[in-house]
Amino acid sequence: MVALLSRFFIKDRHNYSNTKVRKAYGAICSVLGIVLNFLLFAFKYLAGILTHSIAITADAFNNLSDGLSSAITLAGFVYADKKPDASHPFGHGRVEYLSALGVACLIIVMGVDLLKSSIKKIITPEAVQFGYLSAVILIISIAVKVYMFAYNRRYGKKISSAAMTAAGTDSIMDCVATAVVLLNMIIGHFAKVNIDAWAGLLVSCFILVAGFRTVNSTISPLLGVAPSKEFVESVYNIVLAHEEFLGIHDLIVHDYGPGRRMISLHGEMSGEIDLFVLHDCIDRTETELEEKLCCAAVIHLDPVEPNNALTAARRLEAQEIIQTIDPQITIHDFRVITGADNTKLVFDAVVPFGFRLSDEAAKREIESAVSAGLEGCTASVKIDKPLGAFDKE
Repeated sequence: MVALLSRFFIKDRHNYSNTKVRKAYGAICSVLGIVLNFLLFAFKYLAGILTHSIAITADAFNNLSDGLSSAITLAGFVYADKKPDASHPFGHGRVEYLSALGVACLIIVMGVDLLKSSIKKIITPEAVQFGYLSAVILIISIAVKVYMFAYNRRYGKKISSAAMTAAGTDSIMDCVATAVVLLNMIIGHFAKVNIDAWAGLLVSCFILVAGFRTVNSTISPLLGVAPSKEFVESVYNIVLAHEEFLGIHDLIVHDYGPGRRMISLHGEMSGEIDLFVLHDCIDRTETELEEKLCCAAVIHLDPVEPNNALTAARRLEAQEIIQTIDPQITIHDFRVITGADNTKLVFDAVVPFGFRLSDEAAKREIESAVSAGLEGCTASVKIDKPLGAFDKE
């Protein structure tokens, strides 16, 4: 259905990184979710009334919350596509994360309410009436939710939408919840065992789990998470394809919403090449990053001396000493400042997160080890973190 609608309503429908295409897919999937969820709610609610089943009624209201969730997601896609303005120069893309967070809160509220209803039903149970029509409705519901899981998961990955991916997870959990309700009806009818209230309790727990999982998946990008390894590798491959770059480090990625990234990095380039040539290369690389990865890019030039034998030798010696401290530590921006009585080695050391020493203690240990290991040399170290997931030289 989504593929068919996209052929009619989305131009350049395979350009998933384009913000207009993302908005269109988000709108189609959200509207389809609203329609399907409200239809499921209506039929399940009717089945719940006919069978006096709190579990089926709980499952119906779960679908109602899913329909409202799709509506909030749709609003998030529409607002996130607003153009940048003076107050929000990087656009409104993070609204998509906020809409998903609103959905999560709505799901949790609904789950708590149904949890209380189920507990009340445990205290004062009522008999559940089996009906083949209700059973058919639940089976159809499971099939519809599997379909919703499939298209949300598929297109959520294609357009990198946390909200749609979460909706897909919620749909597959709904399948489990509805299956529990169906099983409860069958057991109640054939085994004459009433577990309706307990099934309702289980369904409400599924709703709460879905809500808290959605909260976790949407808060993380708002707080700031490390970029994916695939994105980092794409940056490195694009930049290092230009022979003027000898190495890059200090990659930082700012996420202002799906398809709205800003990156900065340091590029090591030979100080022996004309500055205007290097500047032109940086400009071309920034443009290429913007076109291929849909991100604004800023590259800082770090001049190095690739043909300086003394610098190369000292760097190799320093790296070997640092490897004895921890093999994961790498160095960059290595410079040799030769004085009358002492040679100063200035460099940055990339220390992994969770390192056994604090940054200050790591700095002292590296400086002490290199200074003691290289006679006549004194190390001056700046501690860096692998913000770009990994560094390549």
